[in-house]
Amino acid sequence: MDRLTSIPAYSLPPANRRVLLARRPHGVPQPDDFAIDQAAIPEIGPREFLVRNIYLSVDPAQRGWASAEANYSQPVRLGTPMRALAVGVVVRSNDPEVREGEFLYGWFGWQDYAAADRGRIMMRCRAAVPLSAHAGLLGINGLTAHLAMTELGRPVAGDVLLVSTAAGSVGGFVGQIGKLLGCRTVGLTGDDVKVALCRERFGYDEAHNYRTADLDAVLPDGINVFFDNTGGAILDAALRRMAVGGRVVQCGTAANQAWTPPPTGPRNEREVLTRRLVWSGFVVMDHAVRFEDSTRQLAAWHLDGRLAYEEDISDGIEHAPGALAELYAGRNQGKKLIYVG
Repeated sequence: MDRLTSIPAYSLPPANRRVLLARRPHGVPQPDDFAIDQAAIPEIGPREFLVRNIYLSVDPAQRGWASAEANYSQPVRLGTPMRALAVGVVVRSNDPEVREGEFLYGWFGWQDYAAADRGRIMMRCRAAVPLSAHAGLLGINGLTAHLAMTELGRPVAGDVLLVSTAAGSVGGFVGQIGKLLGCRTVGLTGDDVKVALCRERFGYDEAHNYRTADLDAVLPDGINVFFDNTGGAILDAALRRMAVGGRVVQCGTAANQAWTPPPTGPRNEREVLTRRLVWSGFVVMDHAVRFEDSTRQLAAWHLDGRLAYEEDISDGIEHAPGALAELYAGRNQGKKLIYVG
């Protein structure tokens, strides 16, 4: 890949600010669930390296990582830095295959510095896009959109694609990829500004504010692919409009505040049966073997001017404790990042 662009200034502070998970949240993590402390810069061992983080990623999946509820990964231990992806620069290395001055995207946590090994690298930042884009366009958001669509959604030209949280850090890419693959795209989002973003920036054929629209009136019949990030009432309504043989990609469940006790609602087995639906859950880490090919395609589409992205960047680590609450309230405009450089 080509050389990086838009690398921001960064300093090397003498201590390590850390955002710790202070208590186990119930539902969406709130600011008081975290605490910020200051510790010594971590030492590195053999075949390890020290990363100075520049951008901290804020991702919906962190809600599950912080929770004690059943999830696909172990919960973050209380009193330790919040698990997070980040983009940073290698400032010291004891690994001959990781050089000082190299930019990486990986599991470096909400903190200034991380001692890491190669197992915590998701990507070496090399594409000719801004450094921040490696946490969104080429990060788990872009990867999720591309891989979930192509492996589970499997759209063909002429399909009707419905996307919930259509202006979000995943949904914005899903709509554009759907258009590139020949779909008619319909997006649902939570406010009128984001409706305009869906139509004008991400090219959706239709977009609606699910808080004010009558879903029964605006949802199309014959939905071939439903890319769902919410679950809840939107999912219930969409299933009743699916085409026979339709595919539901379950990528998130943001509409449910908690899973203990399990929420109840309409029973959808009959819709799945009579419409012969395929309903699949997607976790991006299951598809690591395709990451390199996927990032290459995403970068090519962007550099060709066919794949746009939006970012919402806060300046300062003090914004991290409230970032997930802001994200789930829909107050971000694009991929949420925290610049700590």
